[in-house]
Formats: sequence, C-alpha cells, structure tokens
Amino acid sequence: MSILVDKNTRIIVQGLTGKTGSFHTEQALAYHGTQMVAGTHPKKGGEMWQGTADGRTVELPIFASVAEAKDKTGADASVIYVPPAGAAAAIEEAIDAEIPFIVCITEGIPVMDMVRVKAKLDKSKSRLLGPNCPGVLTPDECKIGIMPGNIFK
Repeated sequence: MSILVDKNTRIIVQGLTGKTGSFHTEQALAYHGTQMVAGTHPKKGGEMWQGTADGRTVELPIFASVAEAKDKTGADASVIYVPPAGAAAAIEEAIDAEIPFIVCITEGIPVMDMVRVKAKLDKSKSRLLGPNCPGVLTPDECKIGIMPGNIFK
C-alpha cells in the first residue's frame, strides 16, 4: 500500500474562502500540523485568509491561480472545495499546474465534465482522488478532506 500524503505534503486549498473550504482547512491545520500552504481564488489573489486552529490565529496567502500558488509555495497537493459547476475546471487547473496529487471533495459534478477531466488526467502526471470522496489521512501526519481527524490513531 502506498502512502499518498505525509507530514511533508504541502497543500493548496482551491475554494479556501468559502464556508466549507475555511472550515475544513481549520480542521486540517489543527490535525498534527498538516501543511496547508495557500488558497486560490481568481478574484482574491493577493489577499490573506485568516482562520483559527487549536486556538491560534493562522493566515494563508491567497493566489489568483494554482500555478502561481505552486510556484510560490512548493505545493505538491491540492484539495478542492468548489461547487459542482466549477469543480471540473478547478481539477483541470490543478492538472495544468502539474500538481502531483489532487483531492476533490465535491459531489454532483456533471458526468460529461468528469469525462473531460479524465481525458486530461490520463495525459498528465497528476493523480486524482475523488470526486465525491472524504479525502485521505495518514495518522498523526496529514489530513486532507472532510473526515474527522480525532477518530484516527
């Protein structure tokens, strides 16, 4: 069995500024130091996101694109908390930026959108977990997704 994420995994959050993305980013940051390094939003690049984890304030930079976020942070994974209408485009953006490991939580993505994503994914070096999945967790190292970290030891 392969370990997909570990304590060194550096994660971009696509959809960080939304309610779901913010909540689960805070949960991940509180889980044994998961390295969430940036968020992306095409209209909010240059802003800072602020949240809390374990009672401390955390700030993450928001970039206008996944490629820029990867270039500036050295990220090697992305998690996608984007509504169904934009999720396929978010996956494709991560593929285009050559993110090695992509996790998409979104459910209800149109089938034909995912057919297009699959064709692009087959020609890339990226791996996709999802869509419509709880994410992935390596106990005591890294949590990406929506599962509660406190049940894993």
